[in-house]
Amino acid sequence: MRRPLAPPPPKSGPRYNEFITVPKVRVIDENGENLGILYTREAIEQAAEVGLDLVEVSPTADPPVCKFLDIGKFKYEAQKKANLARKTQRTQEIKEIKMRPNIDDHDYDTKMRSVVKFLGEGDKVKVTLRFRGRELSHQQLGMALLQRVAEETAETAKVEAYPRMEGRQMLMVLSPK
Repeated sequence: MRRPLAPPPPKSGPRYNEFITVPKVRVIDENGENLGILYTREAIEQAAEVGLDLVEVSPTADPPVCKFLDIGKFKYEAQKKANLARKTQRTQEIKEIKMRPNIDDHDYDTKMRSVVKFLGEGDKVKVTLRFRGRELSHQQLGMALLQRVAEETAETAKVEAYPRMEGRQMLMVLSPK
């Protein structure tokens, strides 16, 4: 006599009913009440009487904790929750602001408005100072300018990478607090 084909074990998600391999489990019923530690077969039978599945919710506990749940509804709600989390997560981008060491006040103010806007949106800001020609011999001017940027954004941002030279450029990275 052939045994009826059992469905394949779940590849992801919690184990349920006959896929629970431990002999005893701690059982919580559909109302959230603790029924104590029962044999797995007995717990599956009790869940079937109520019309629900026995679902392993905490497999690492000793003994594992199982609940009386509808497995289809449980998986559907978990998938909905994962989709909502994926929709609301935001990746942090690095925005770049380029300046020159002898920048005028109005241009500086315009660039600073952009820096504050980017930090307010939760993005990191890379401030790049480009030196041309003889400006390279006056790096202290560039350092003073980047210090001024750091001071003006001190309450909204922290300096993640302090000013450093890379070729003809001086770089500094700010990240939102």
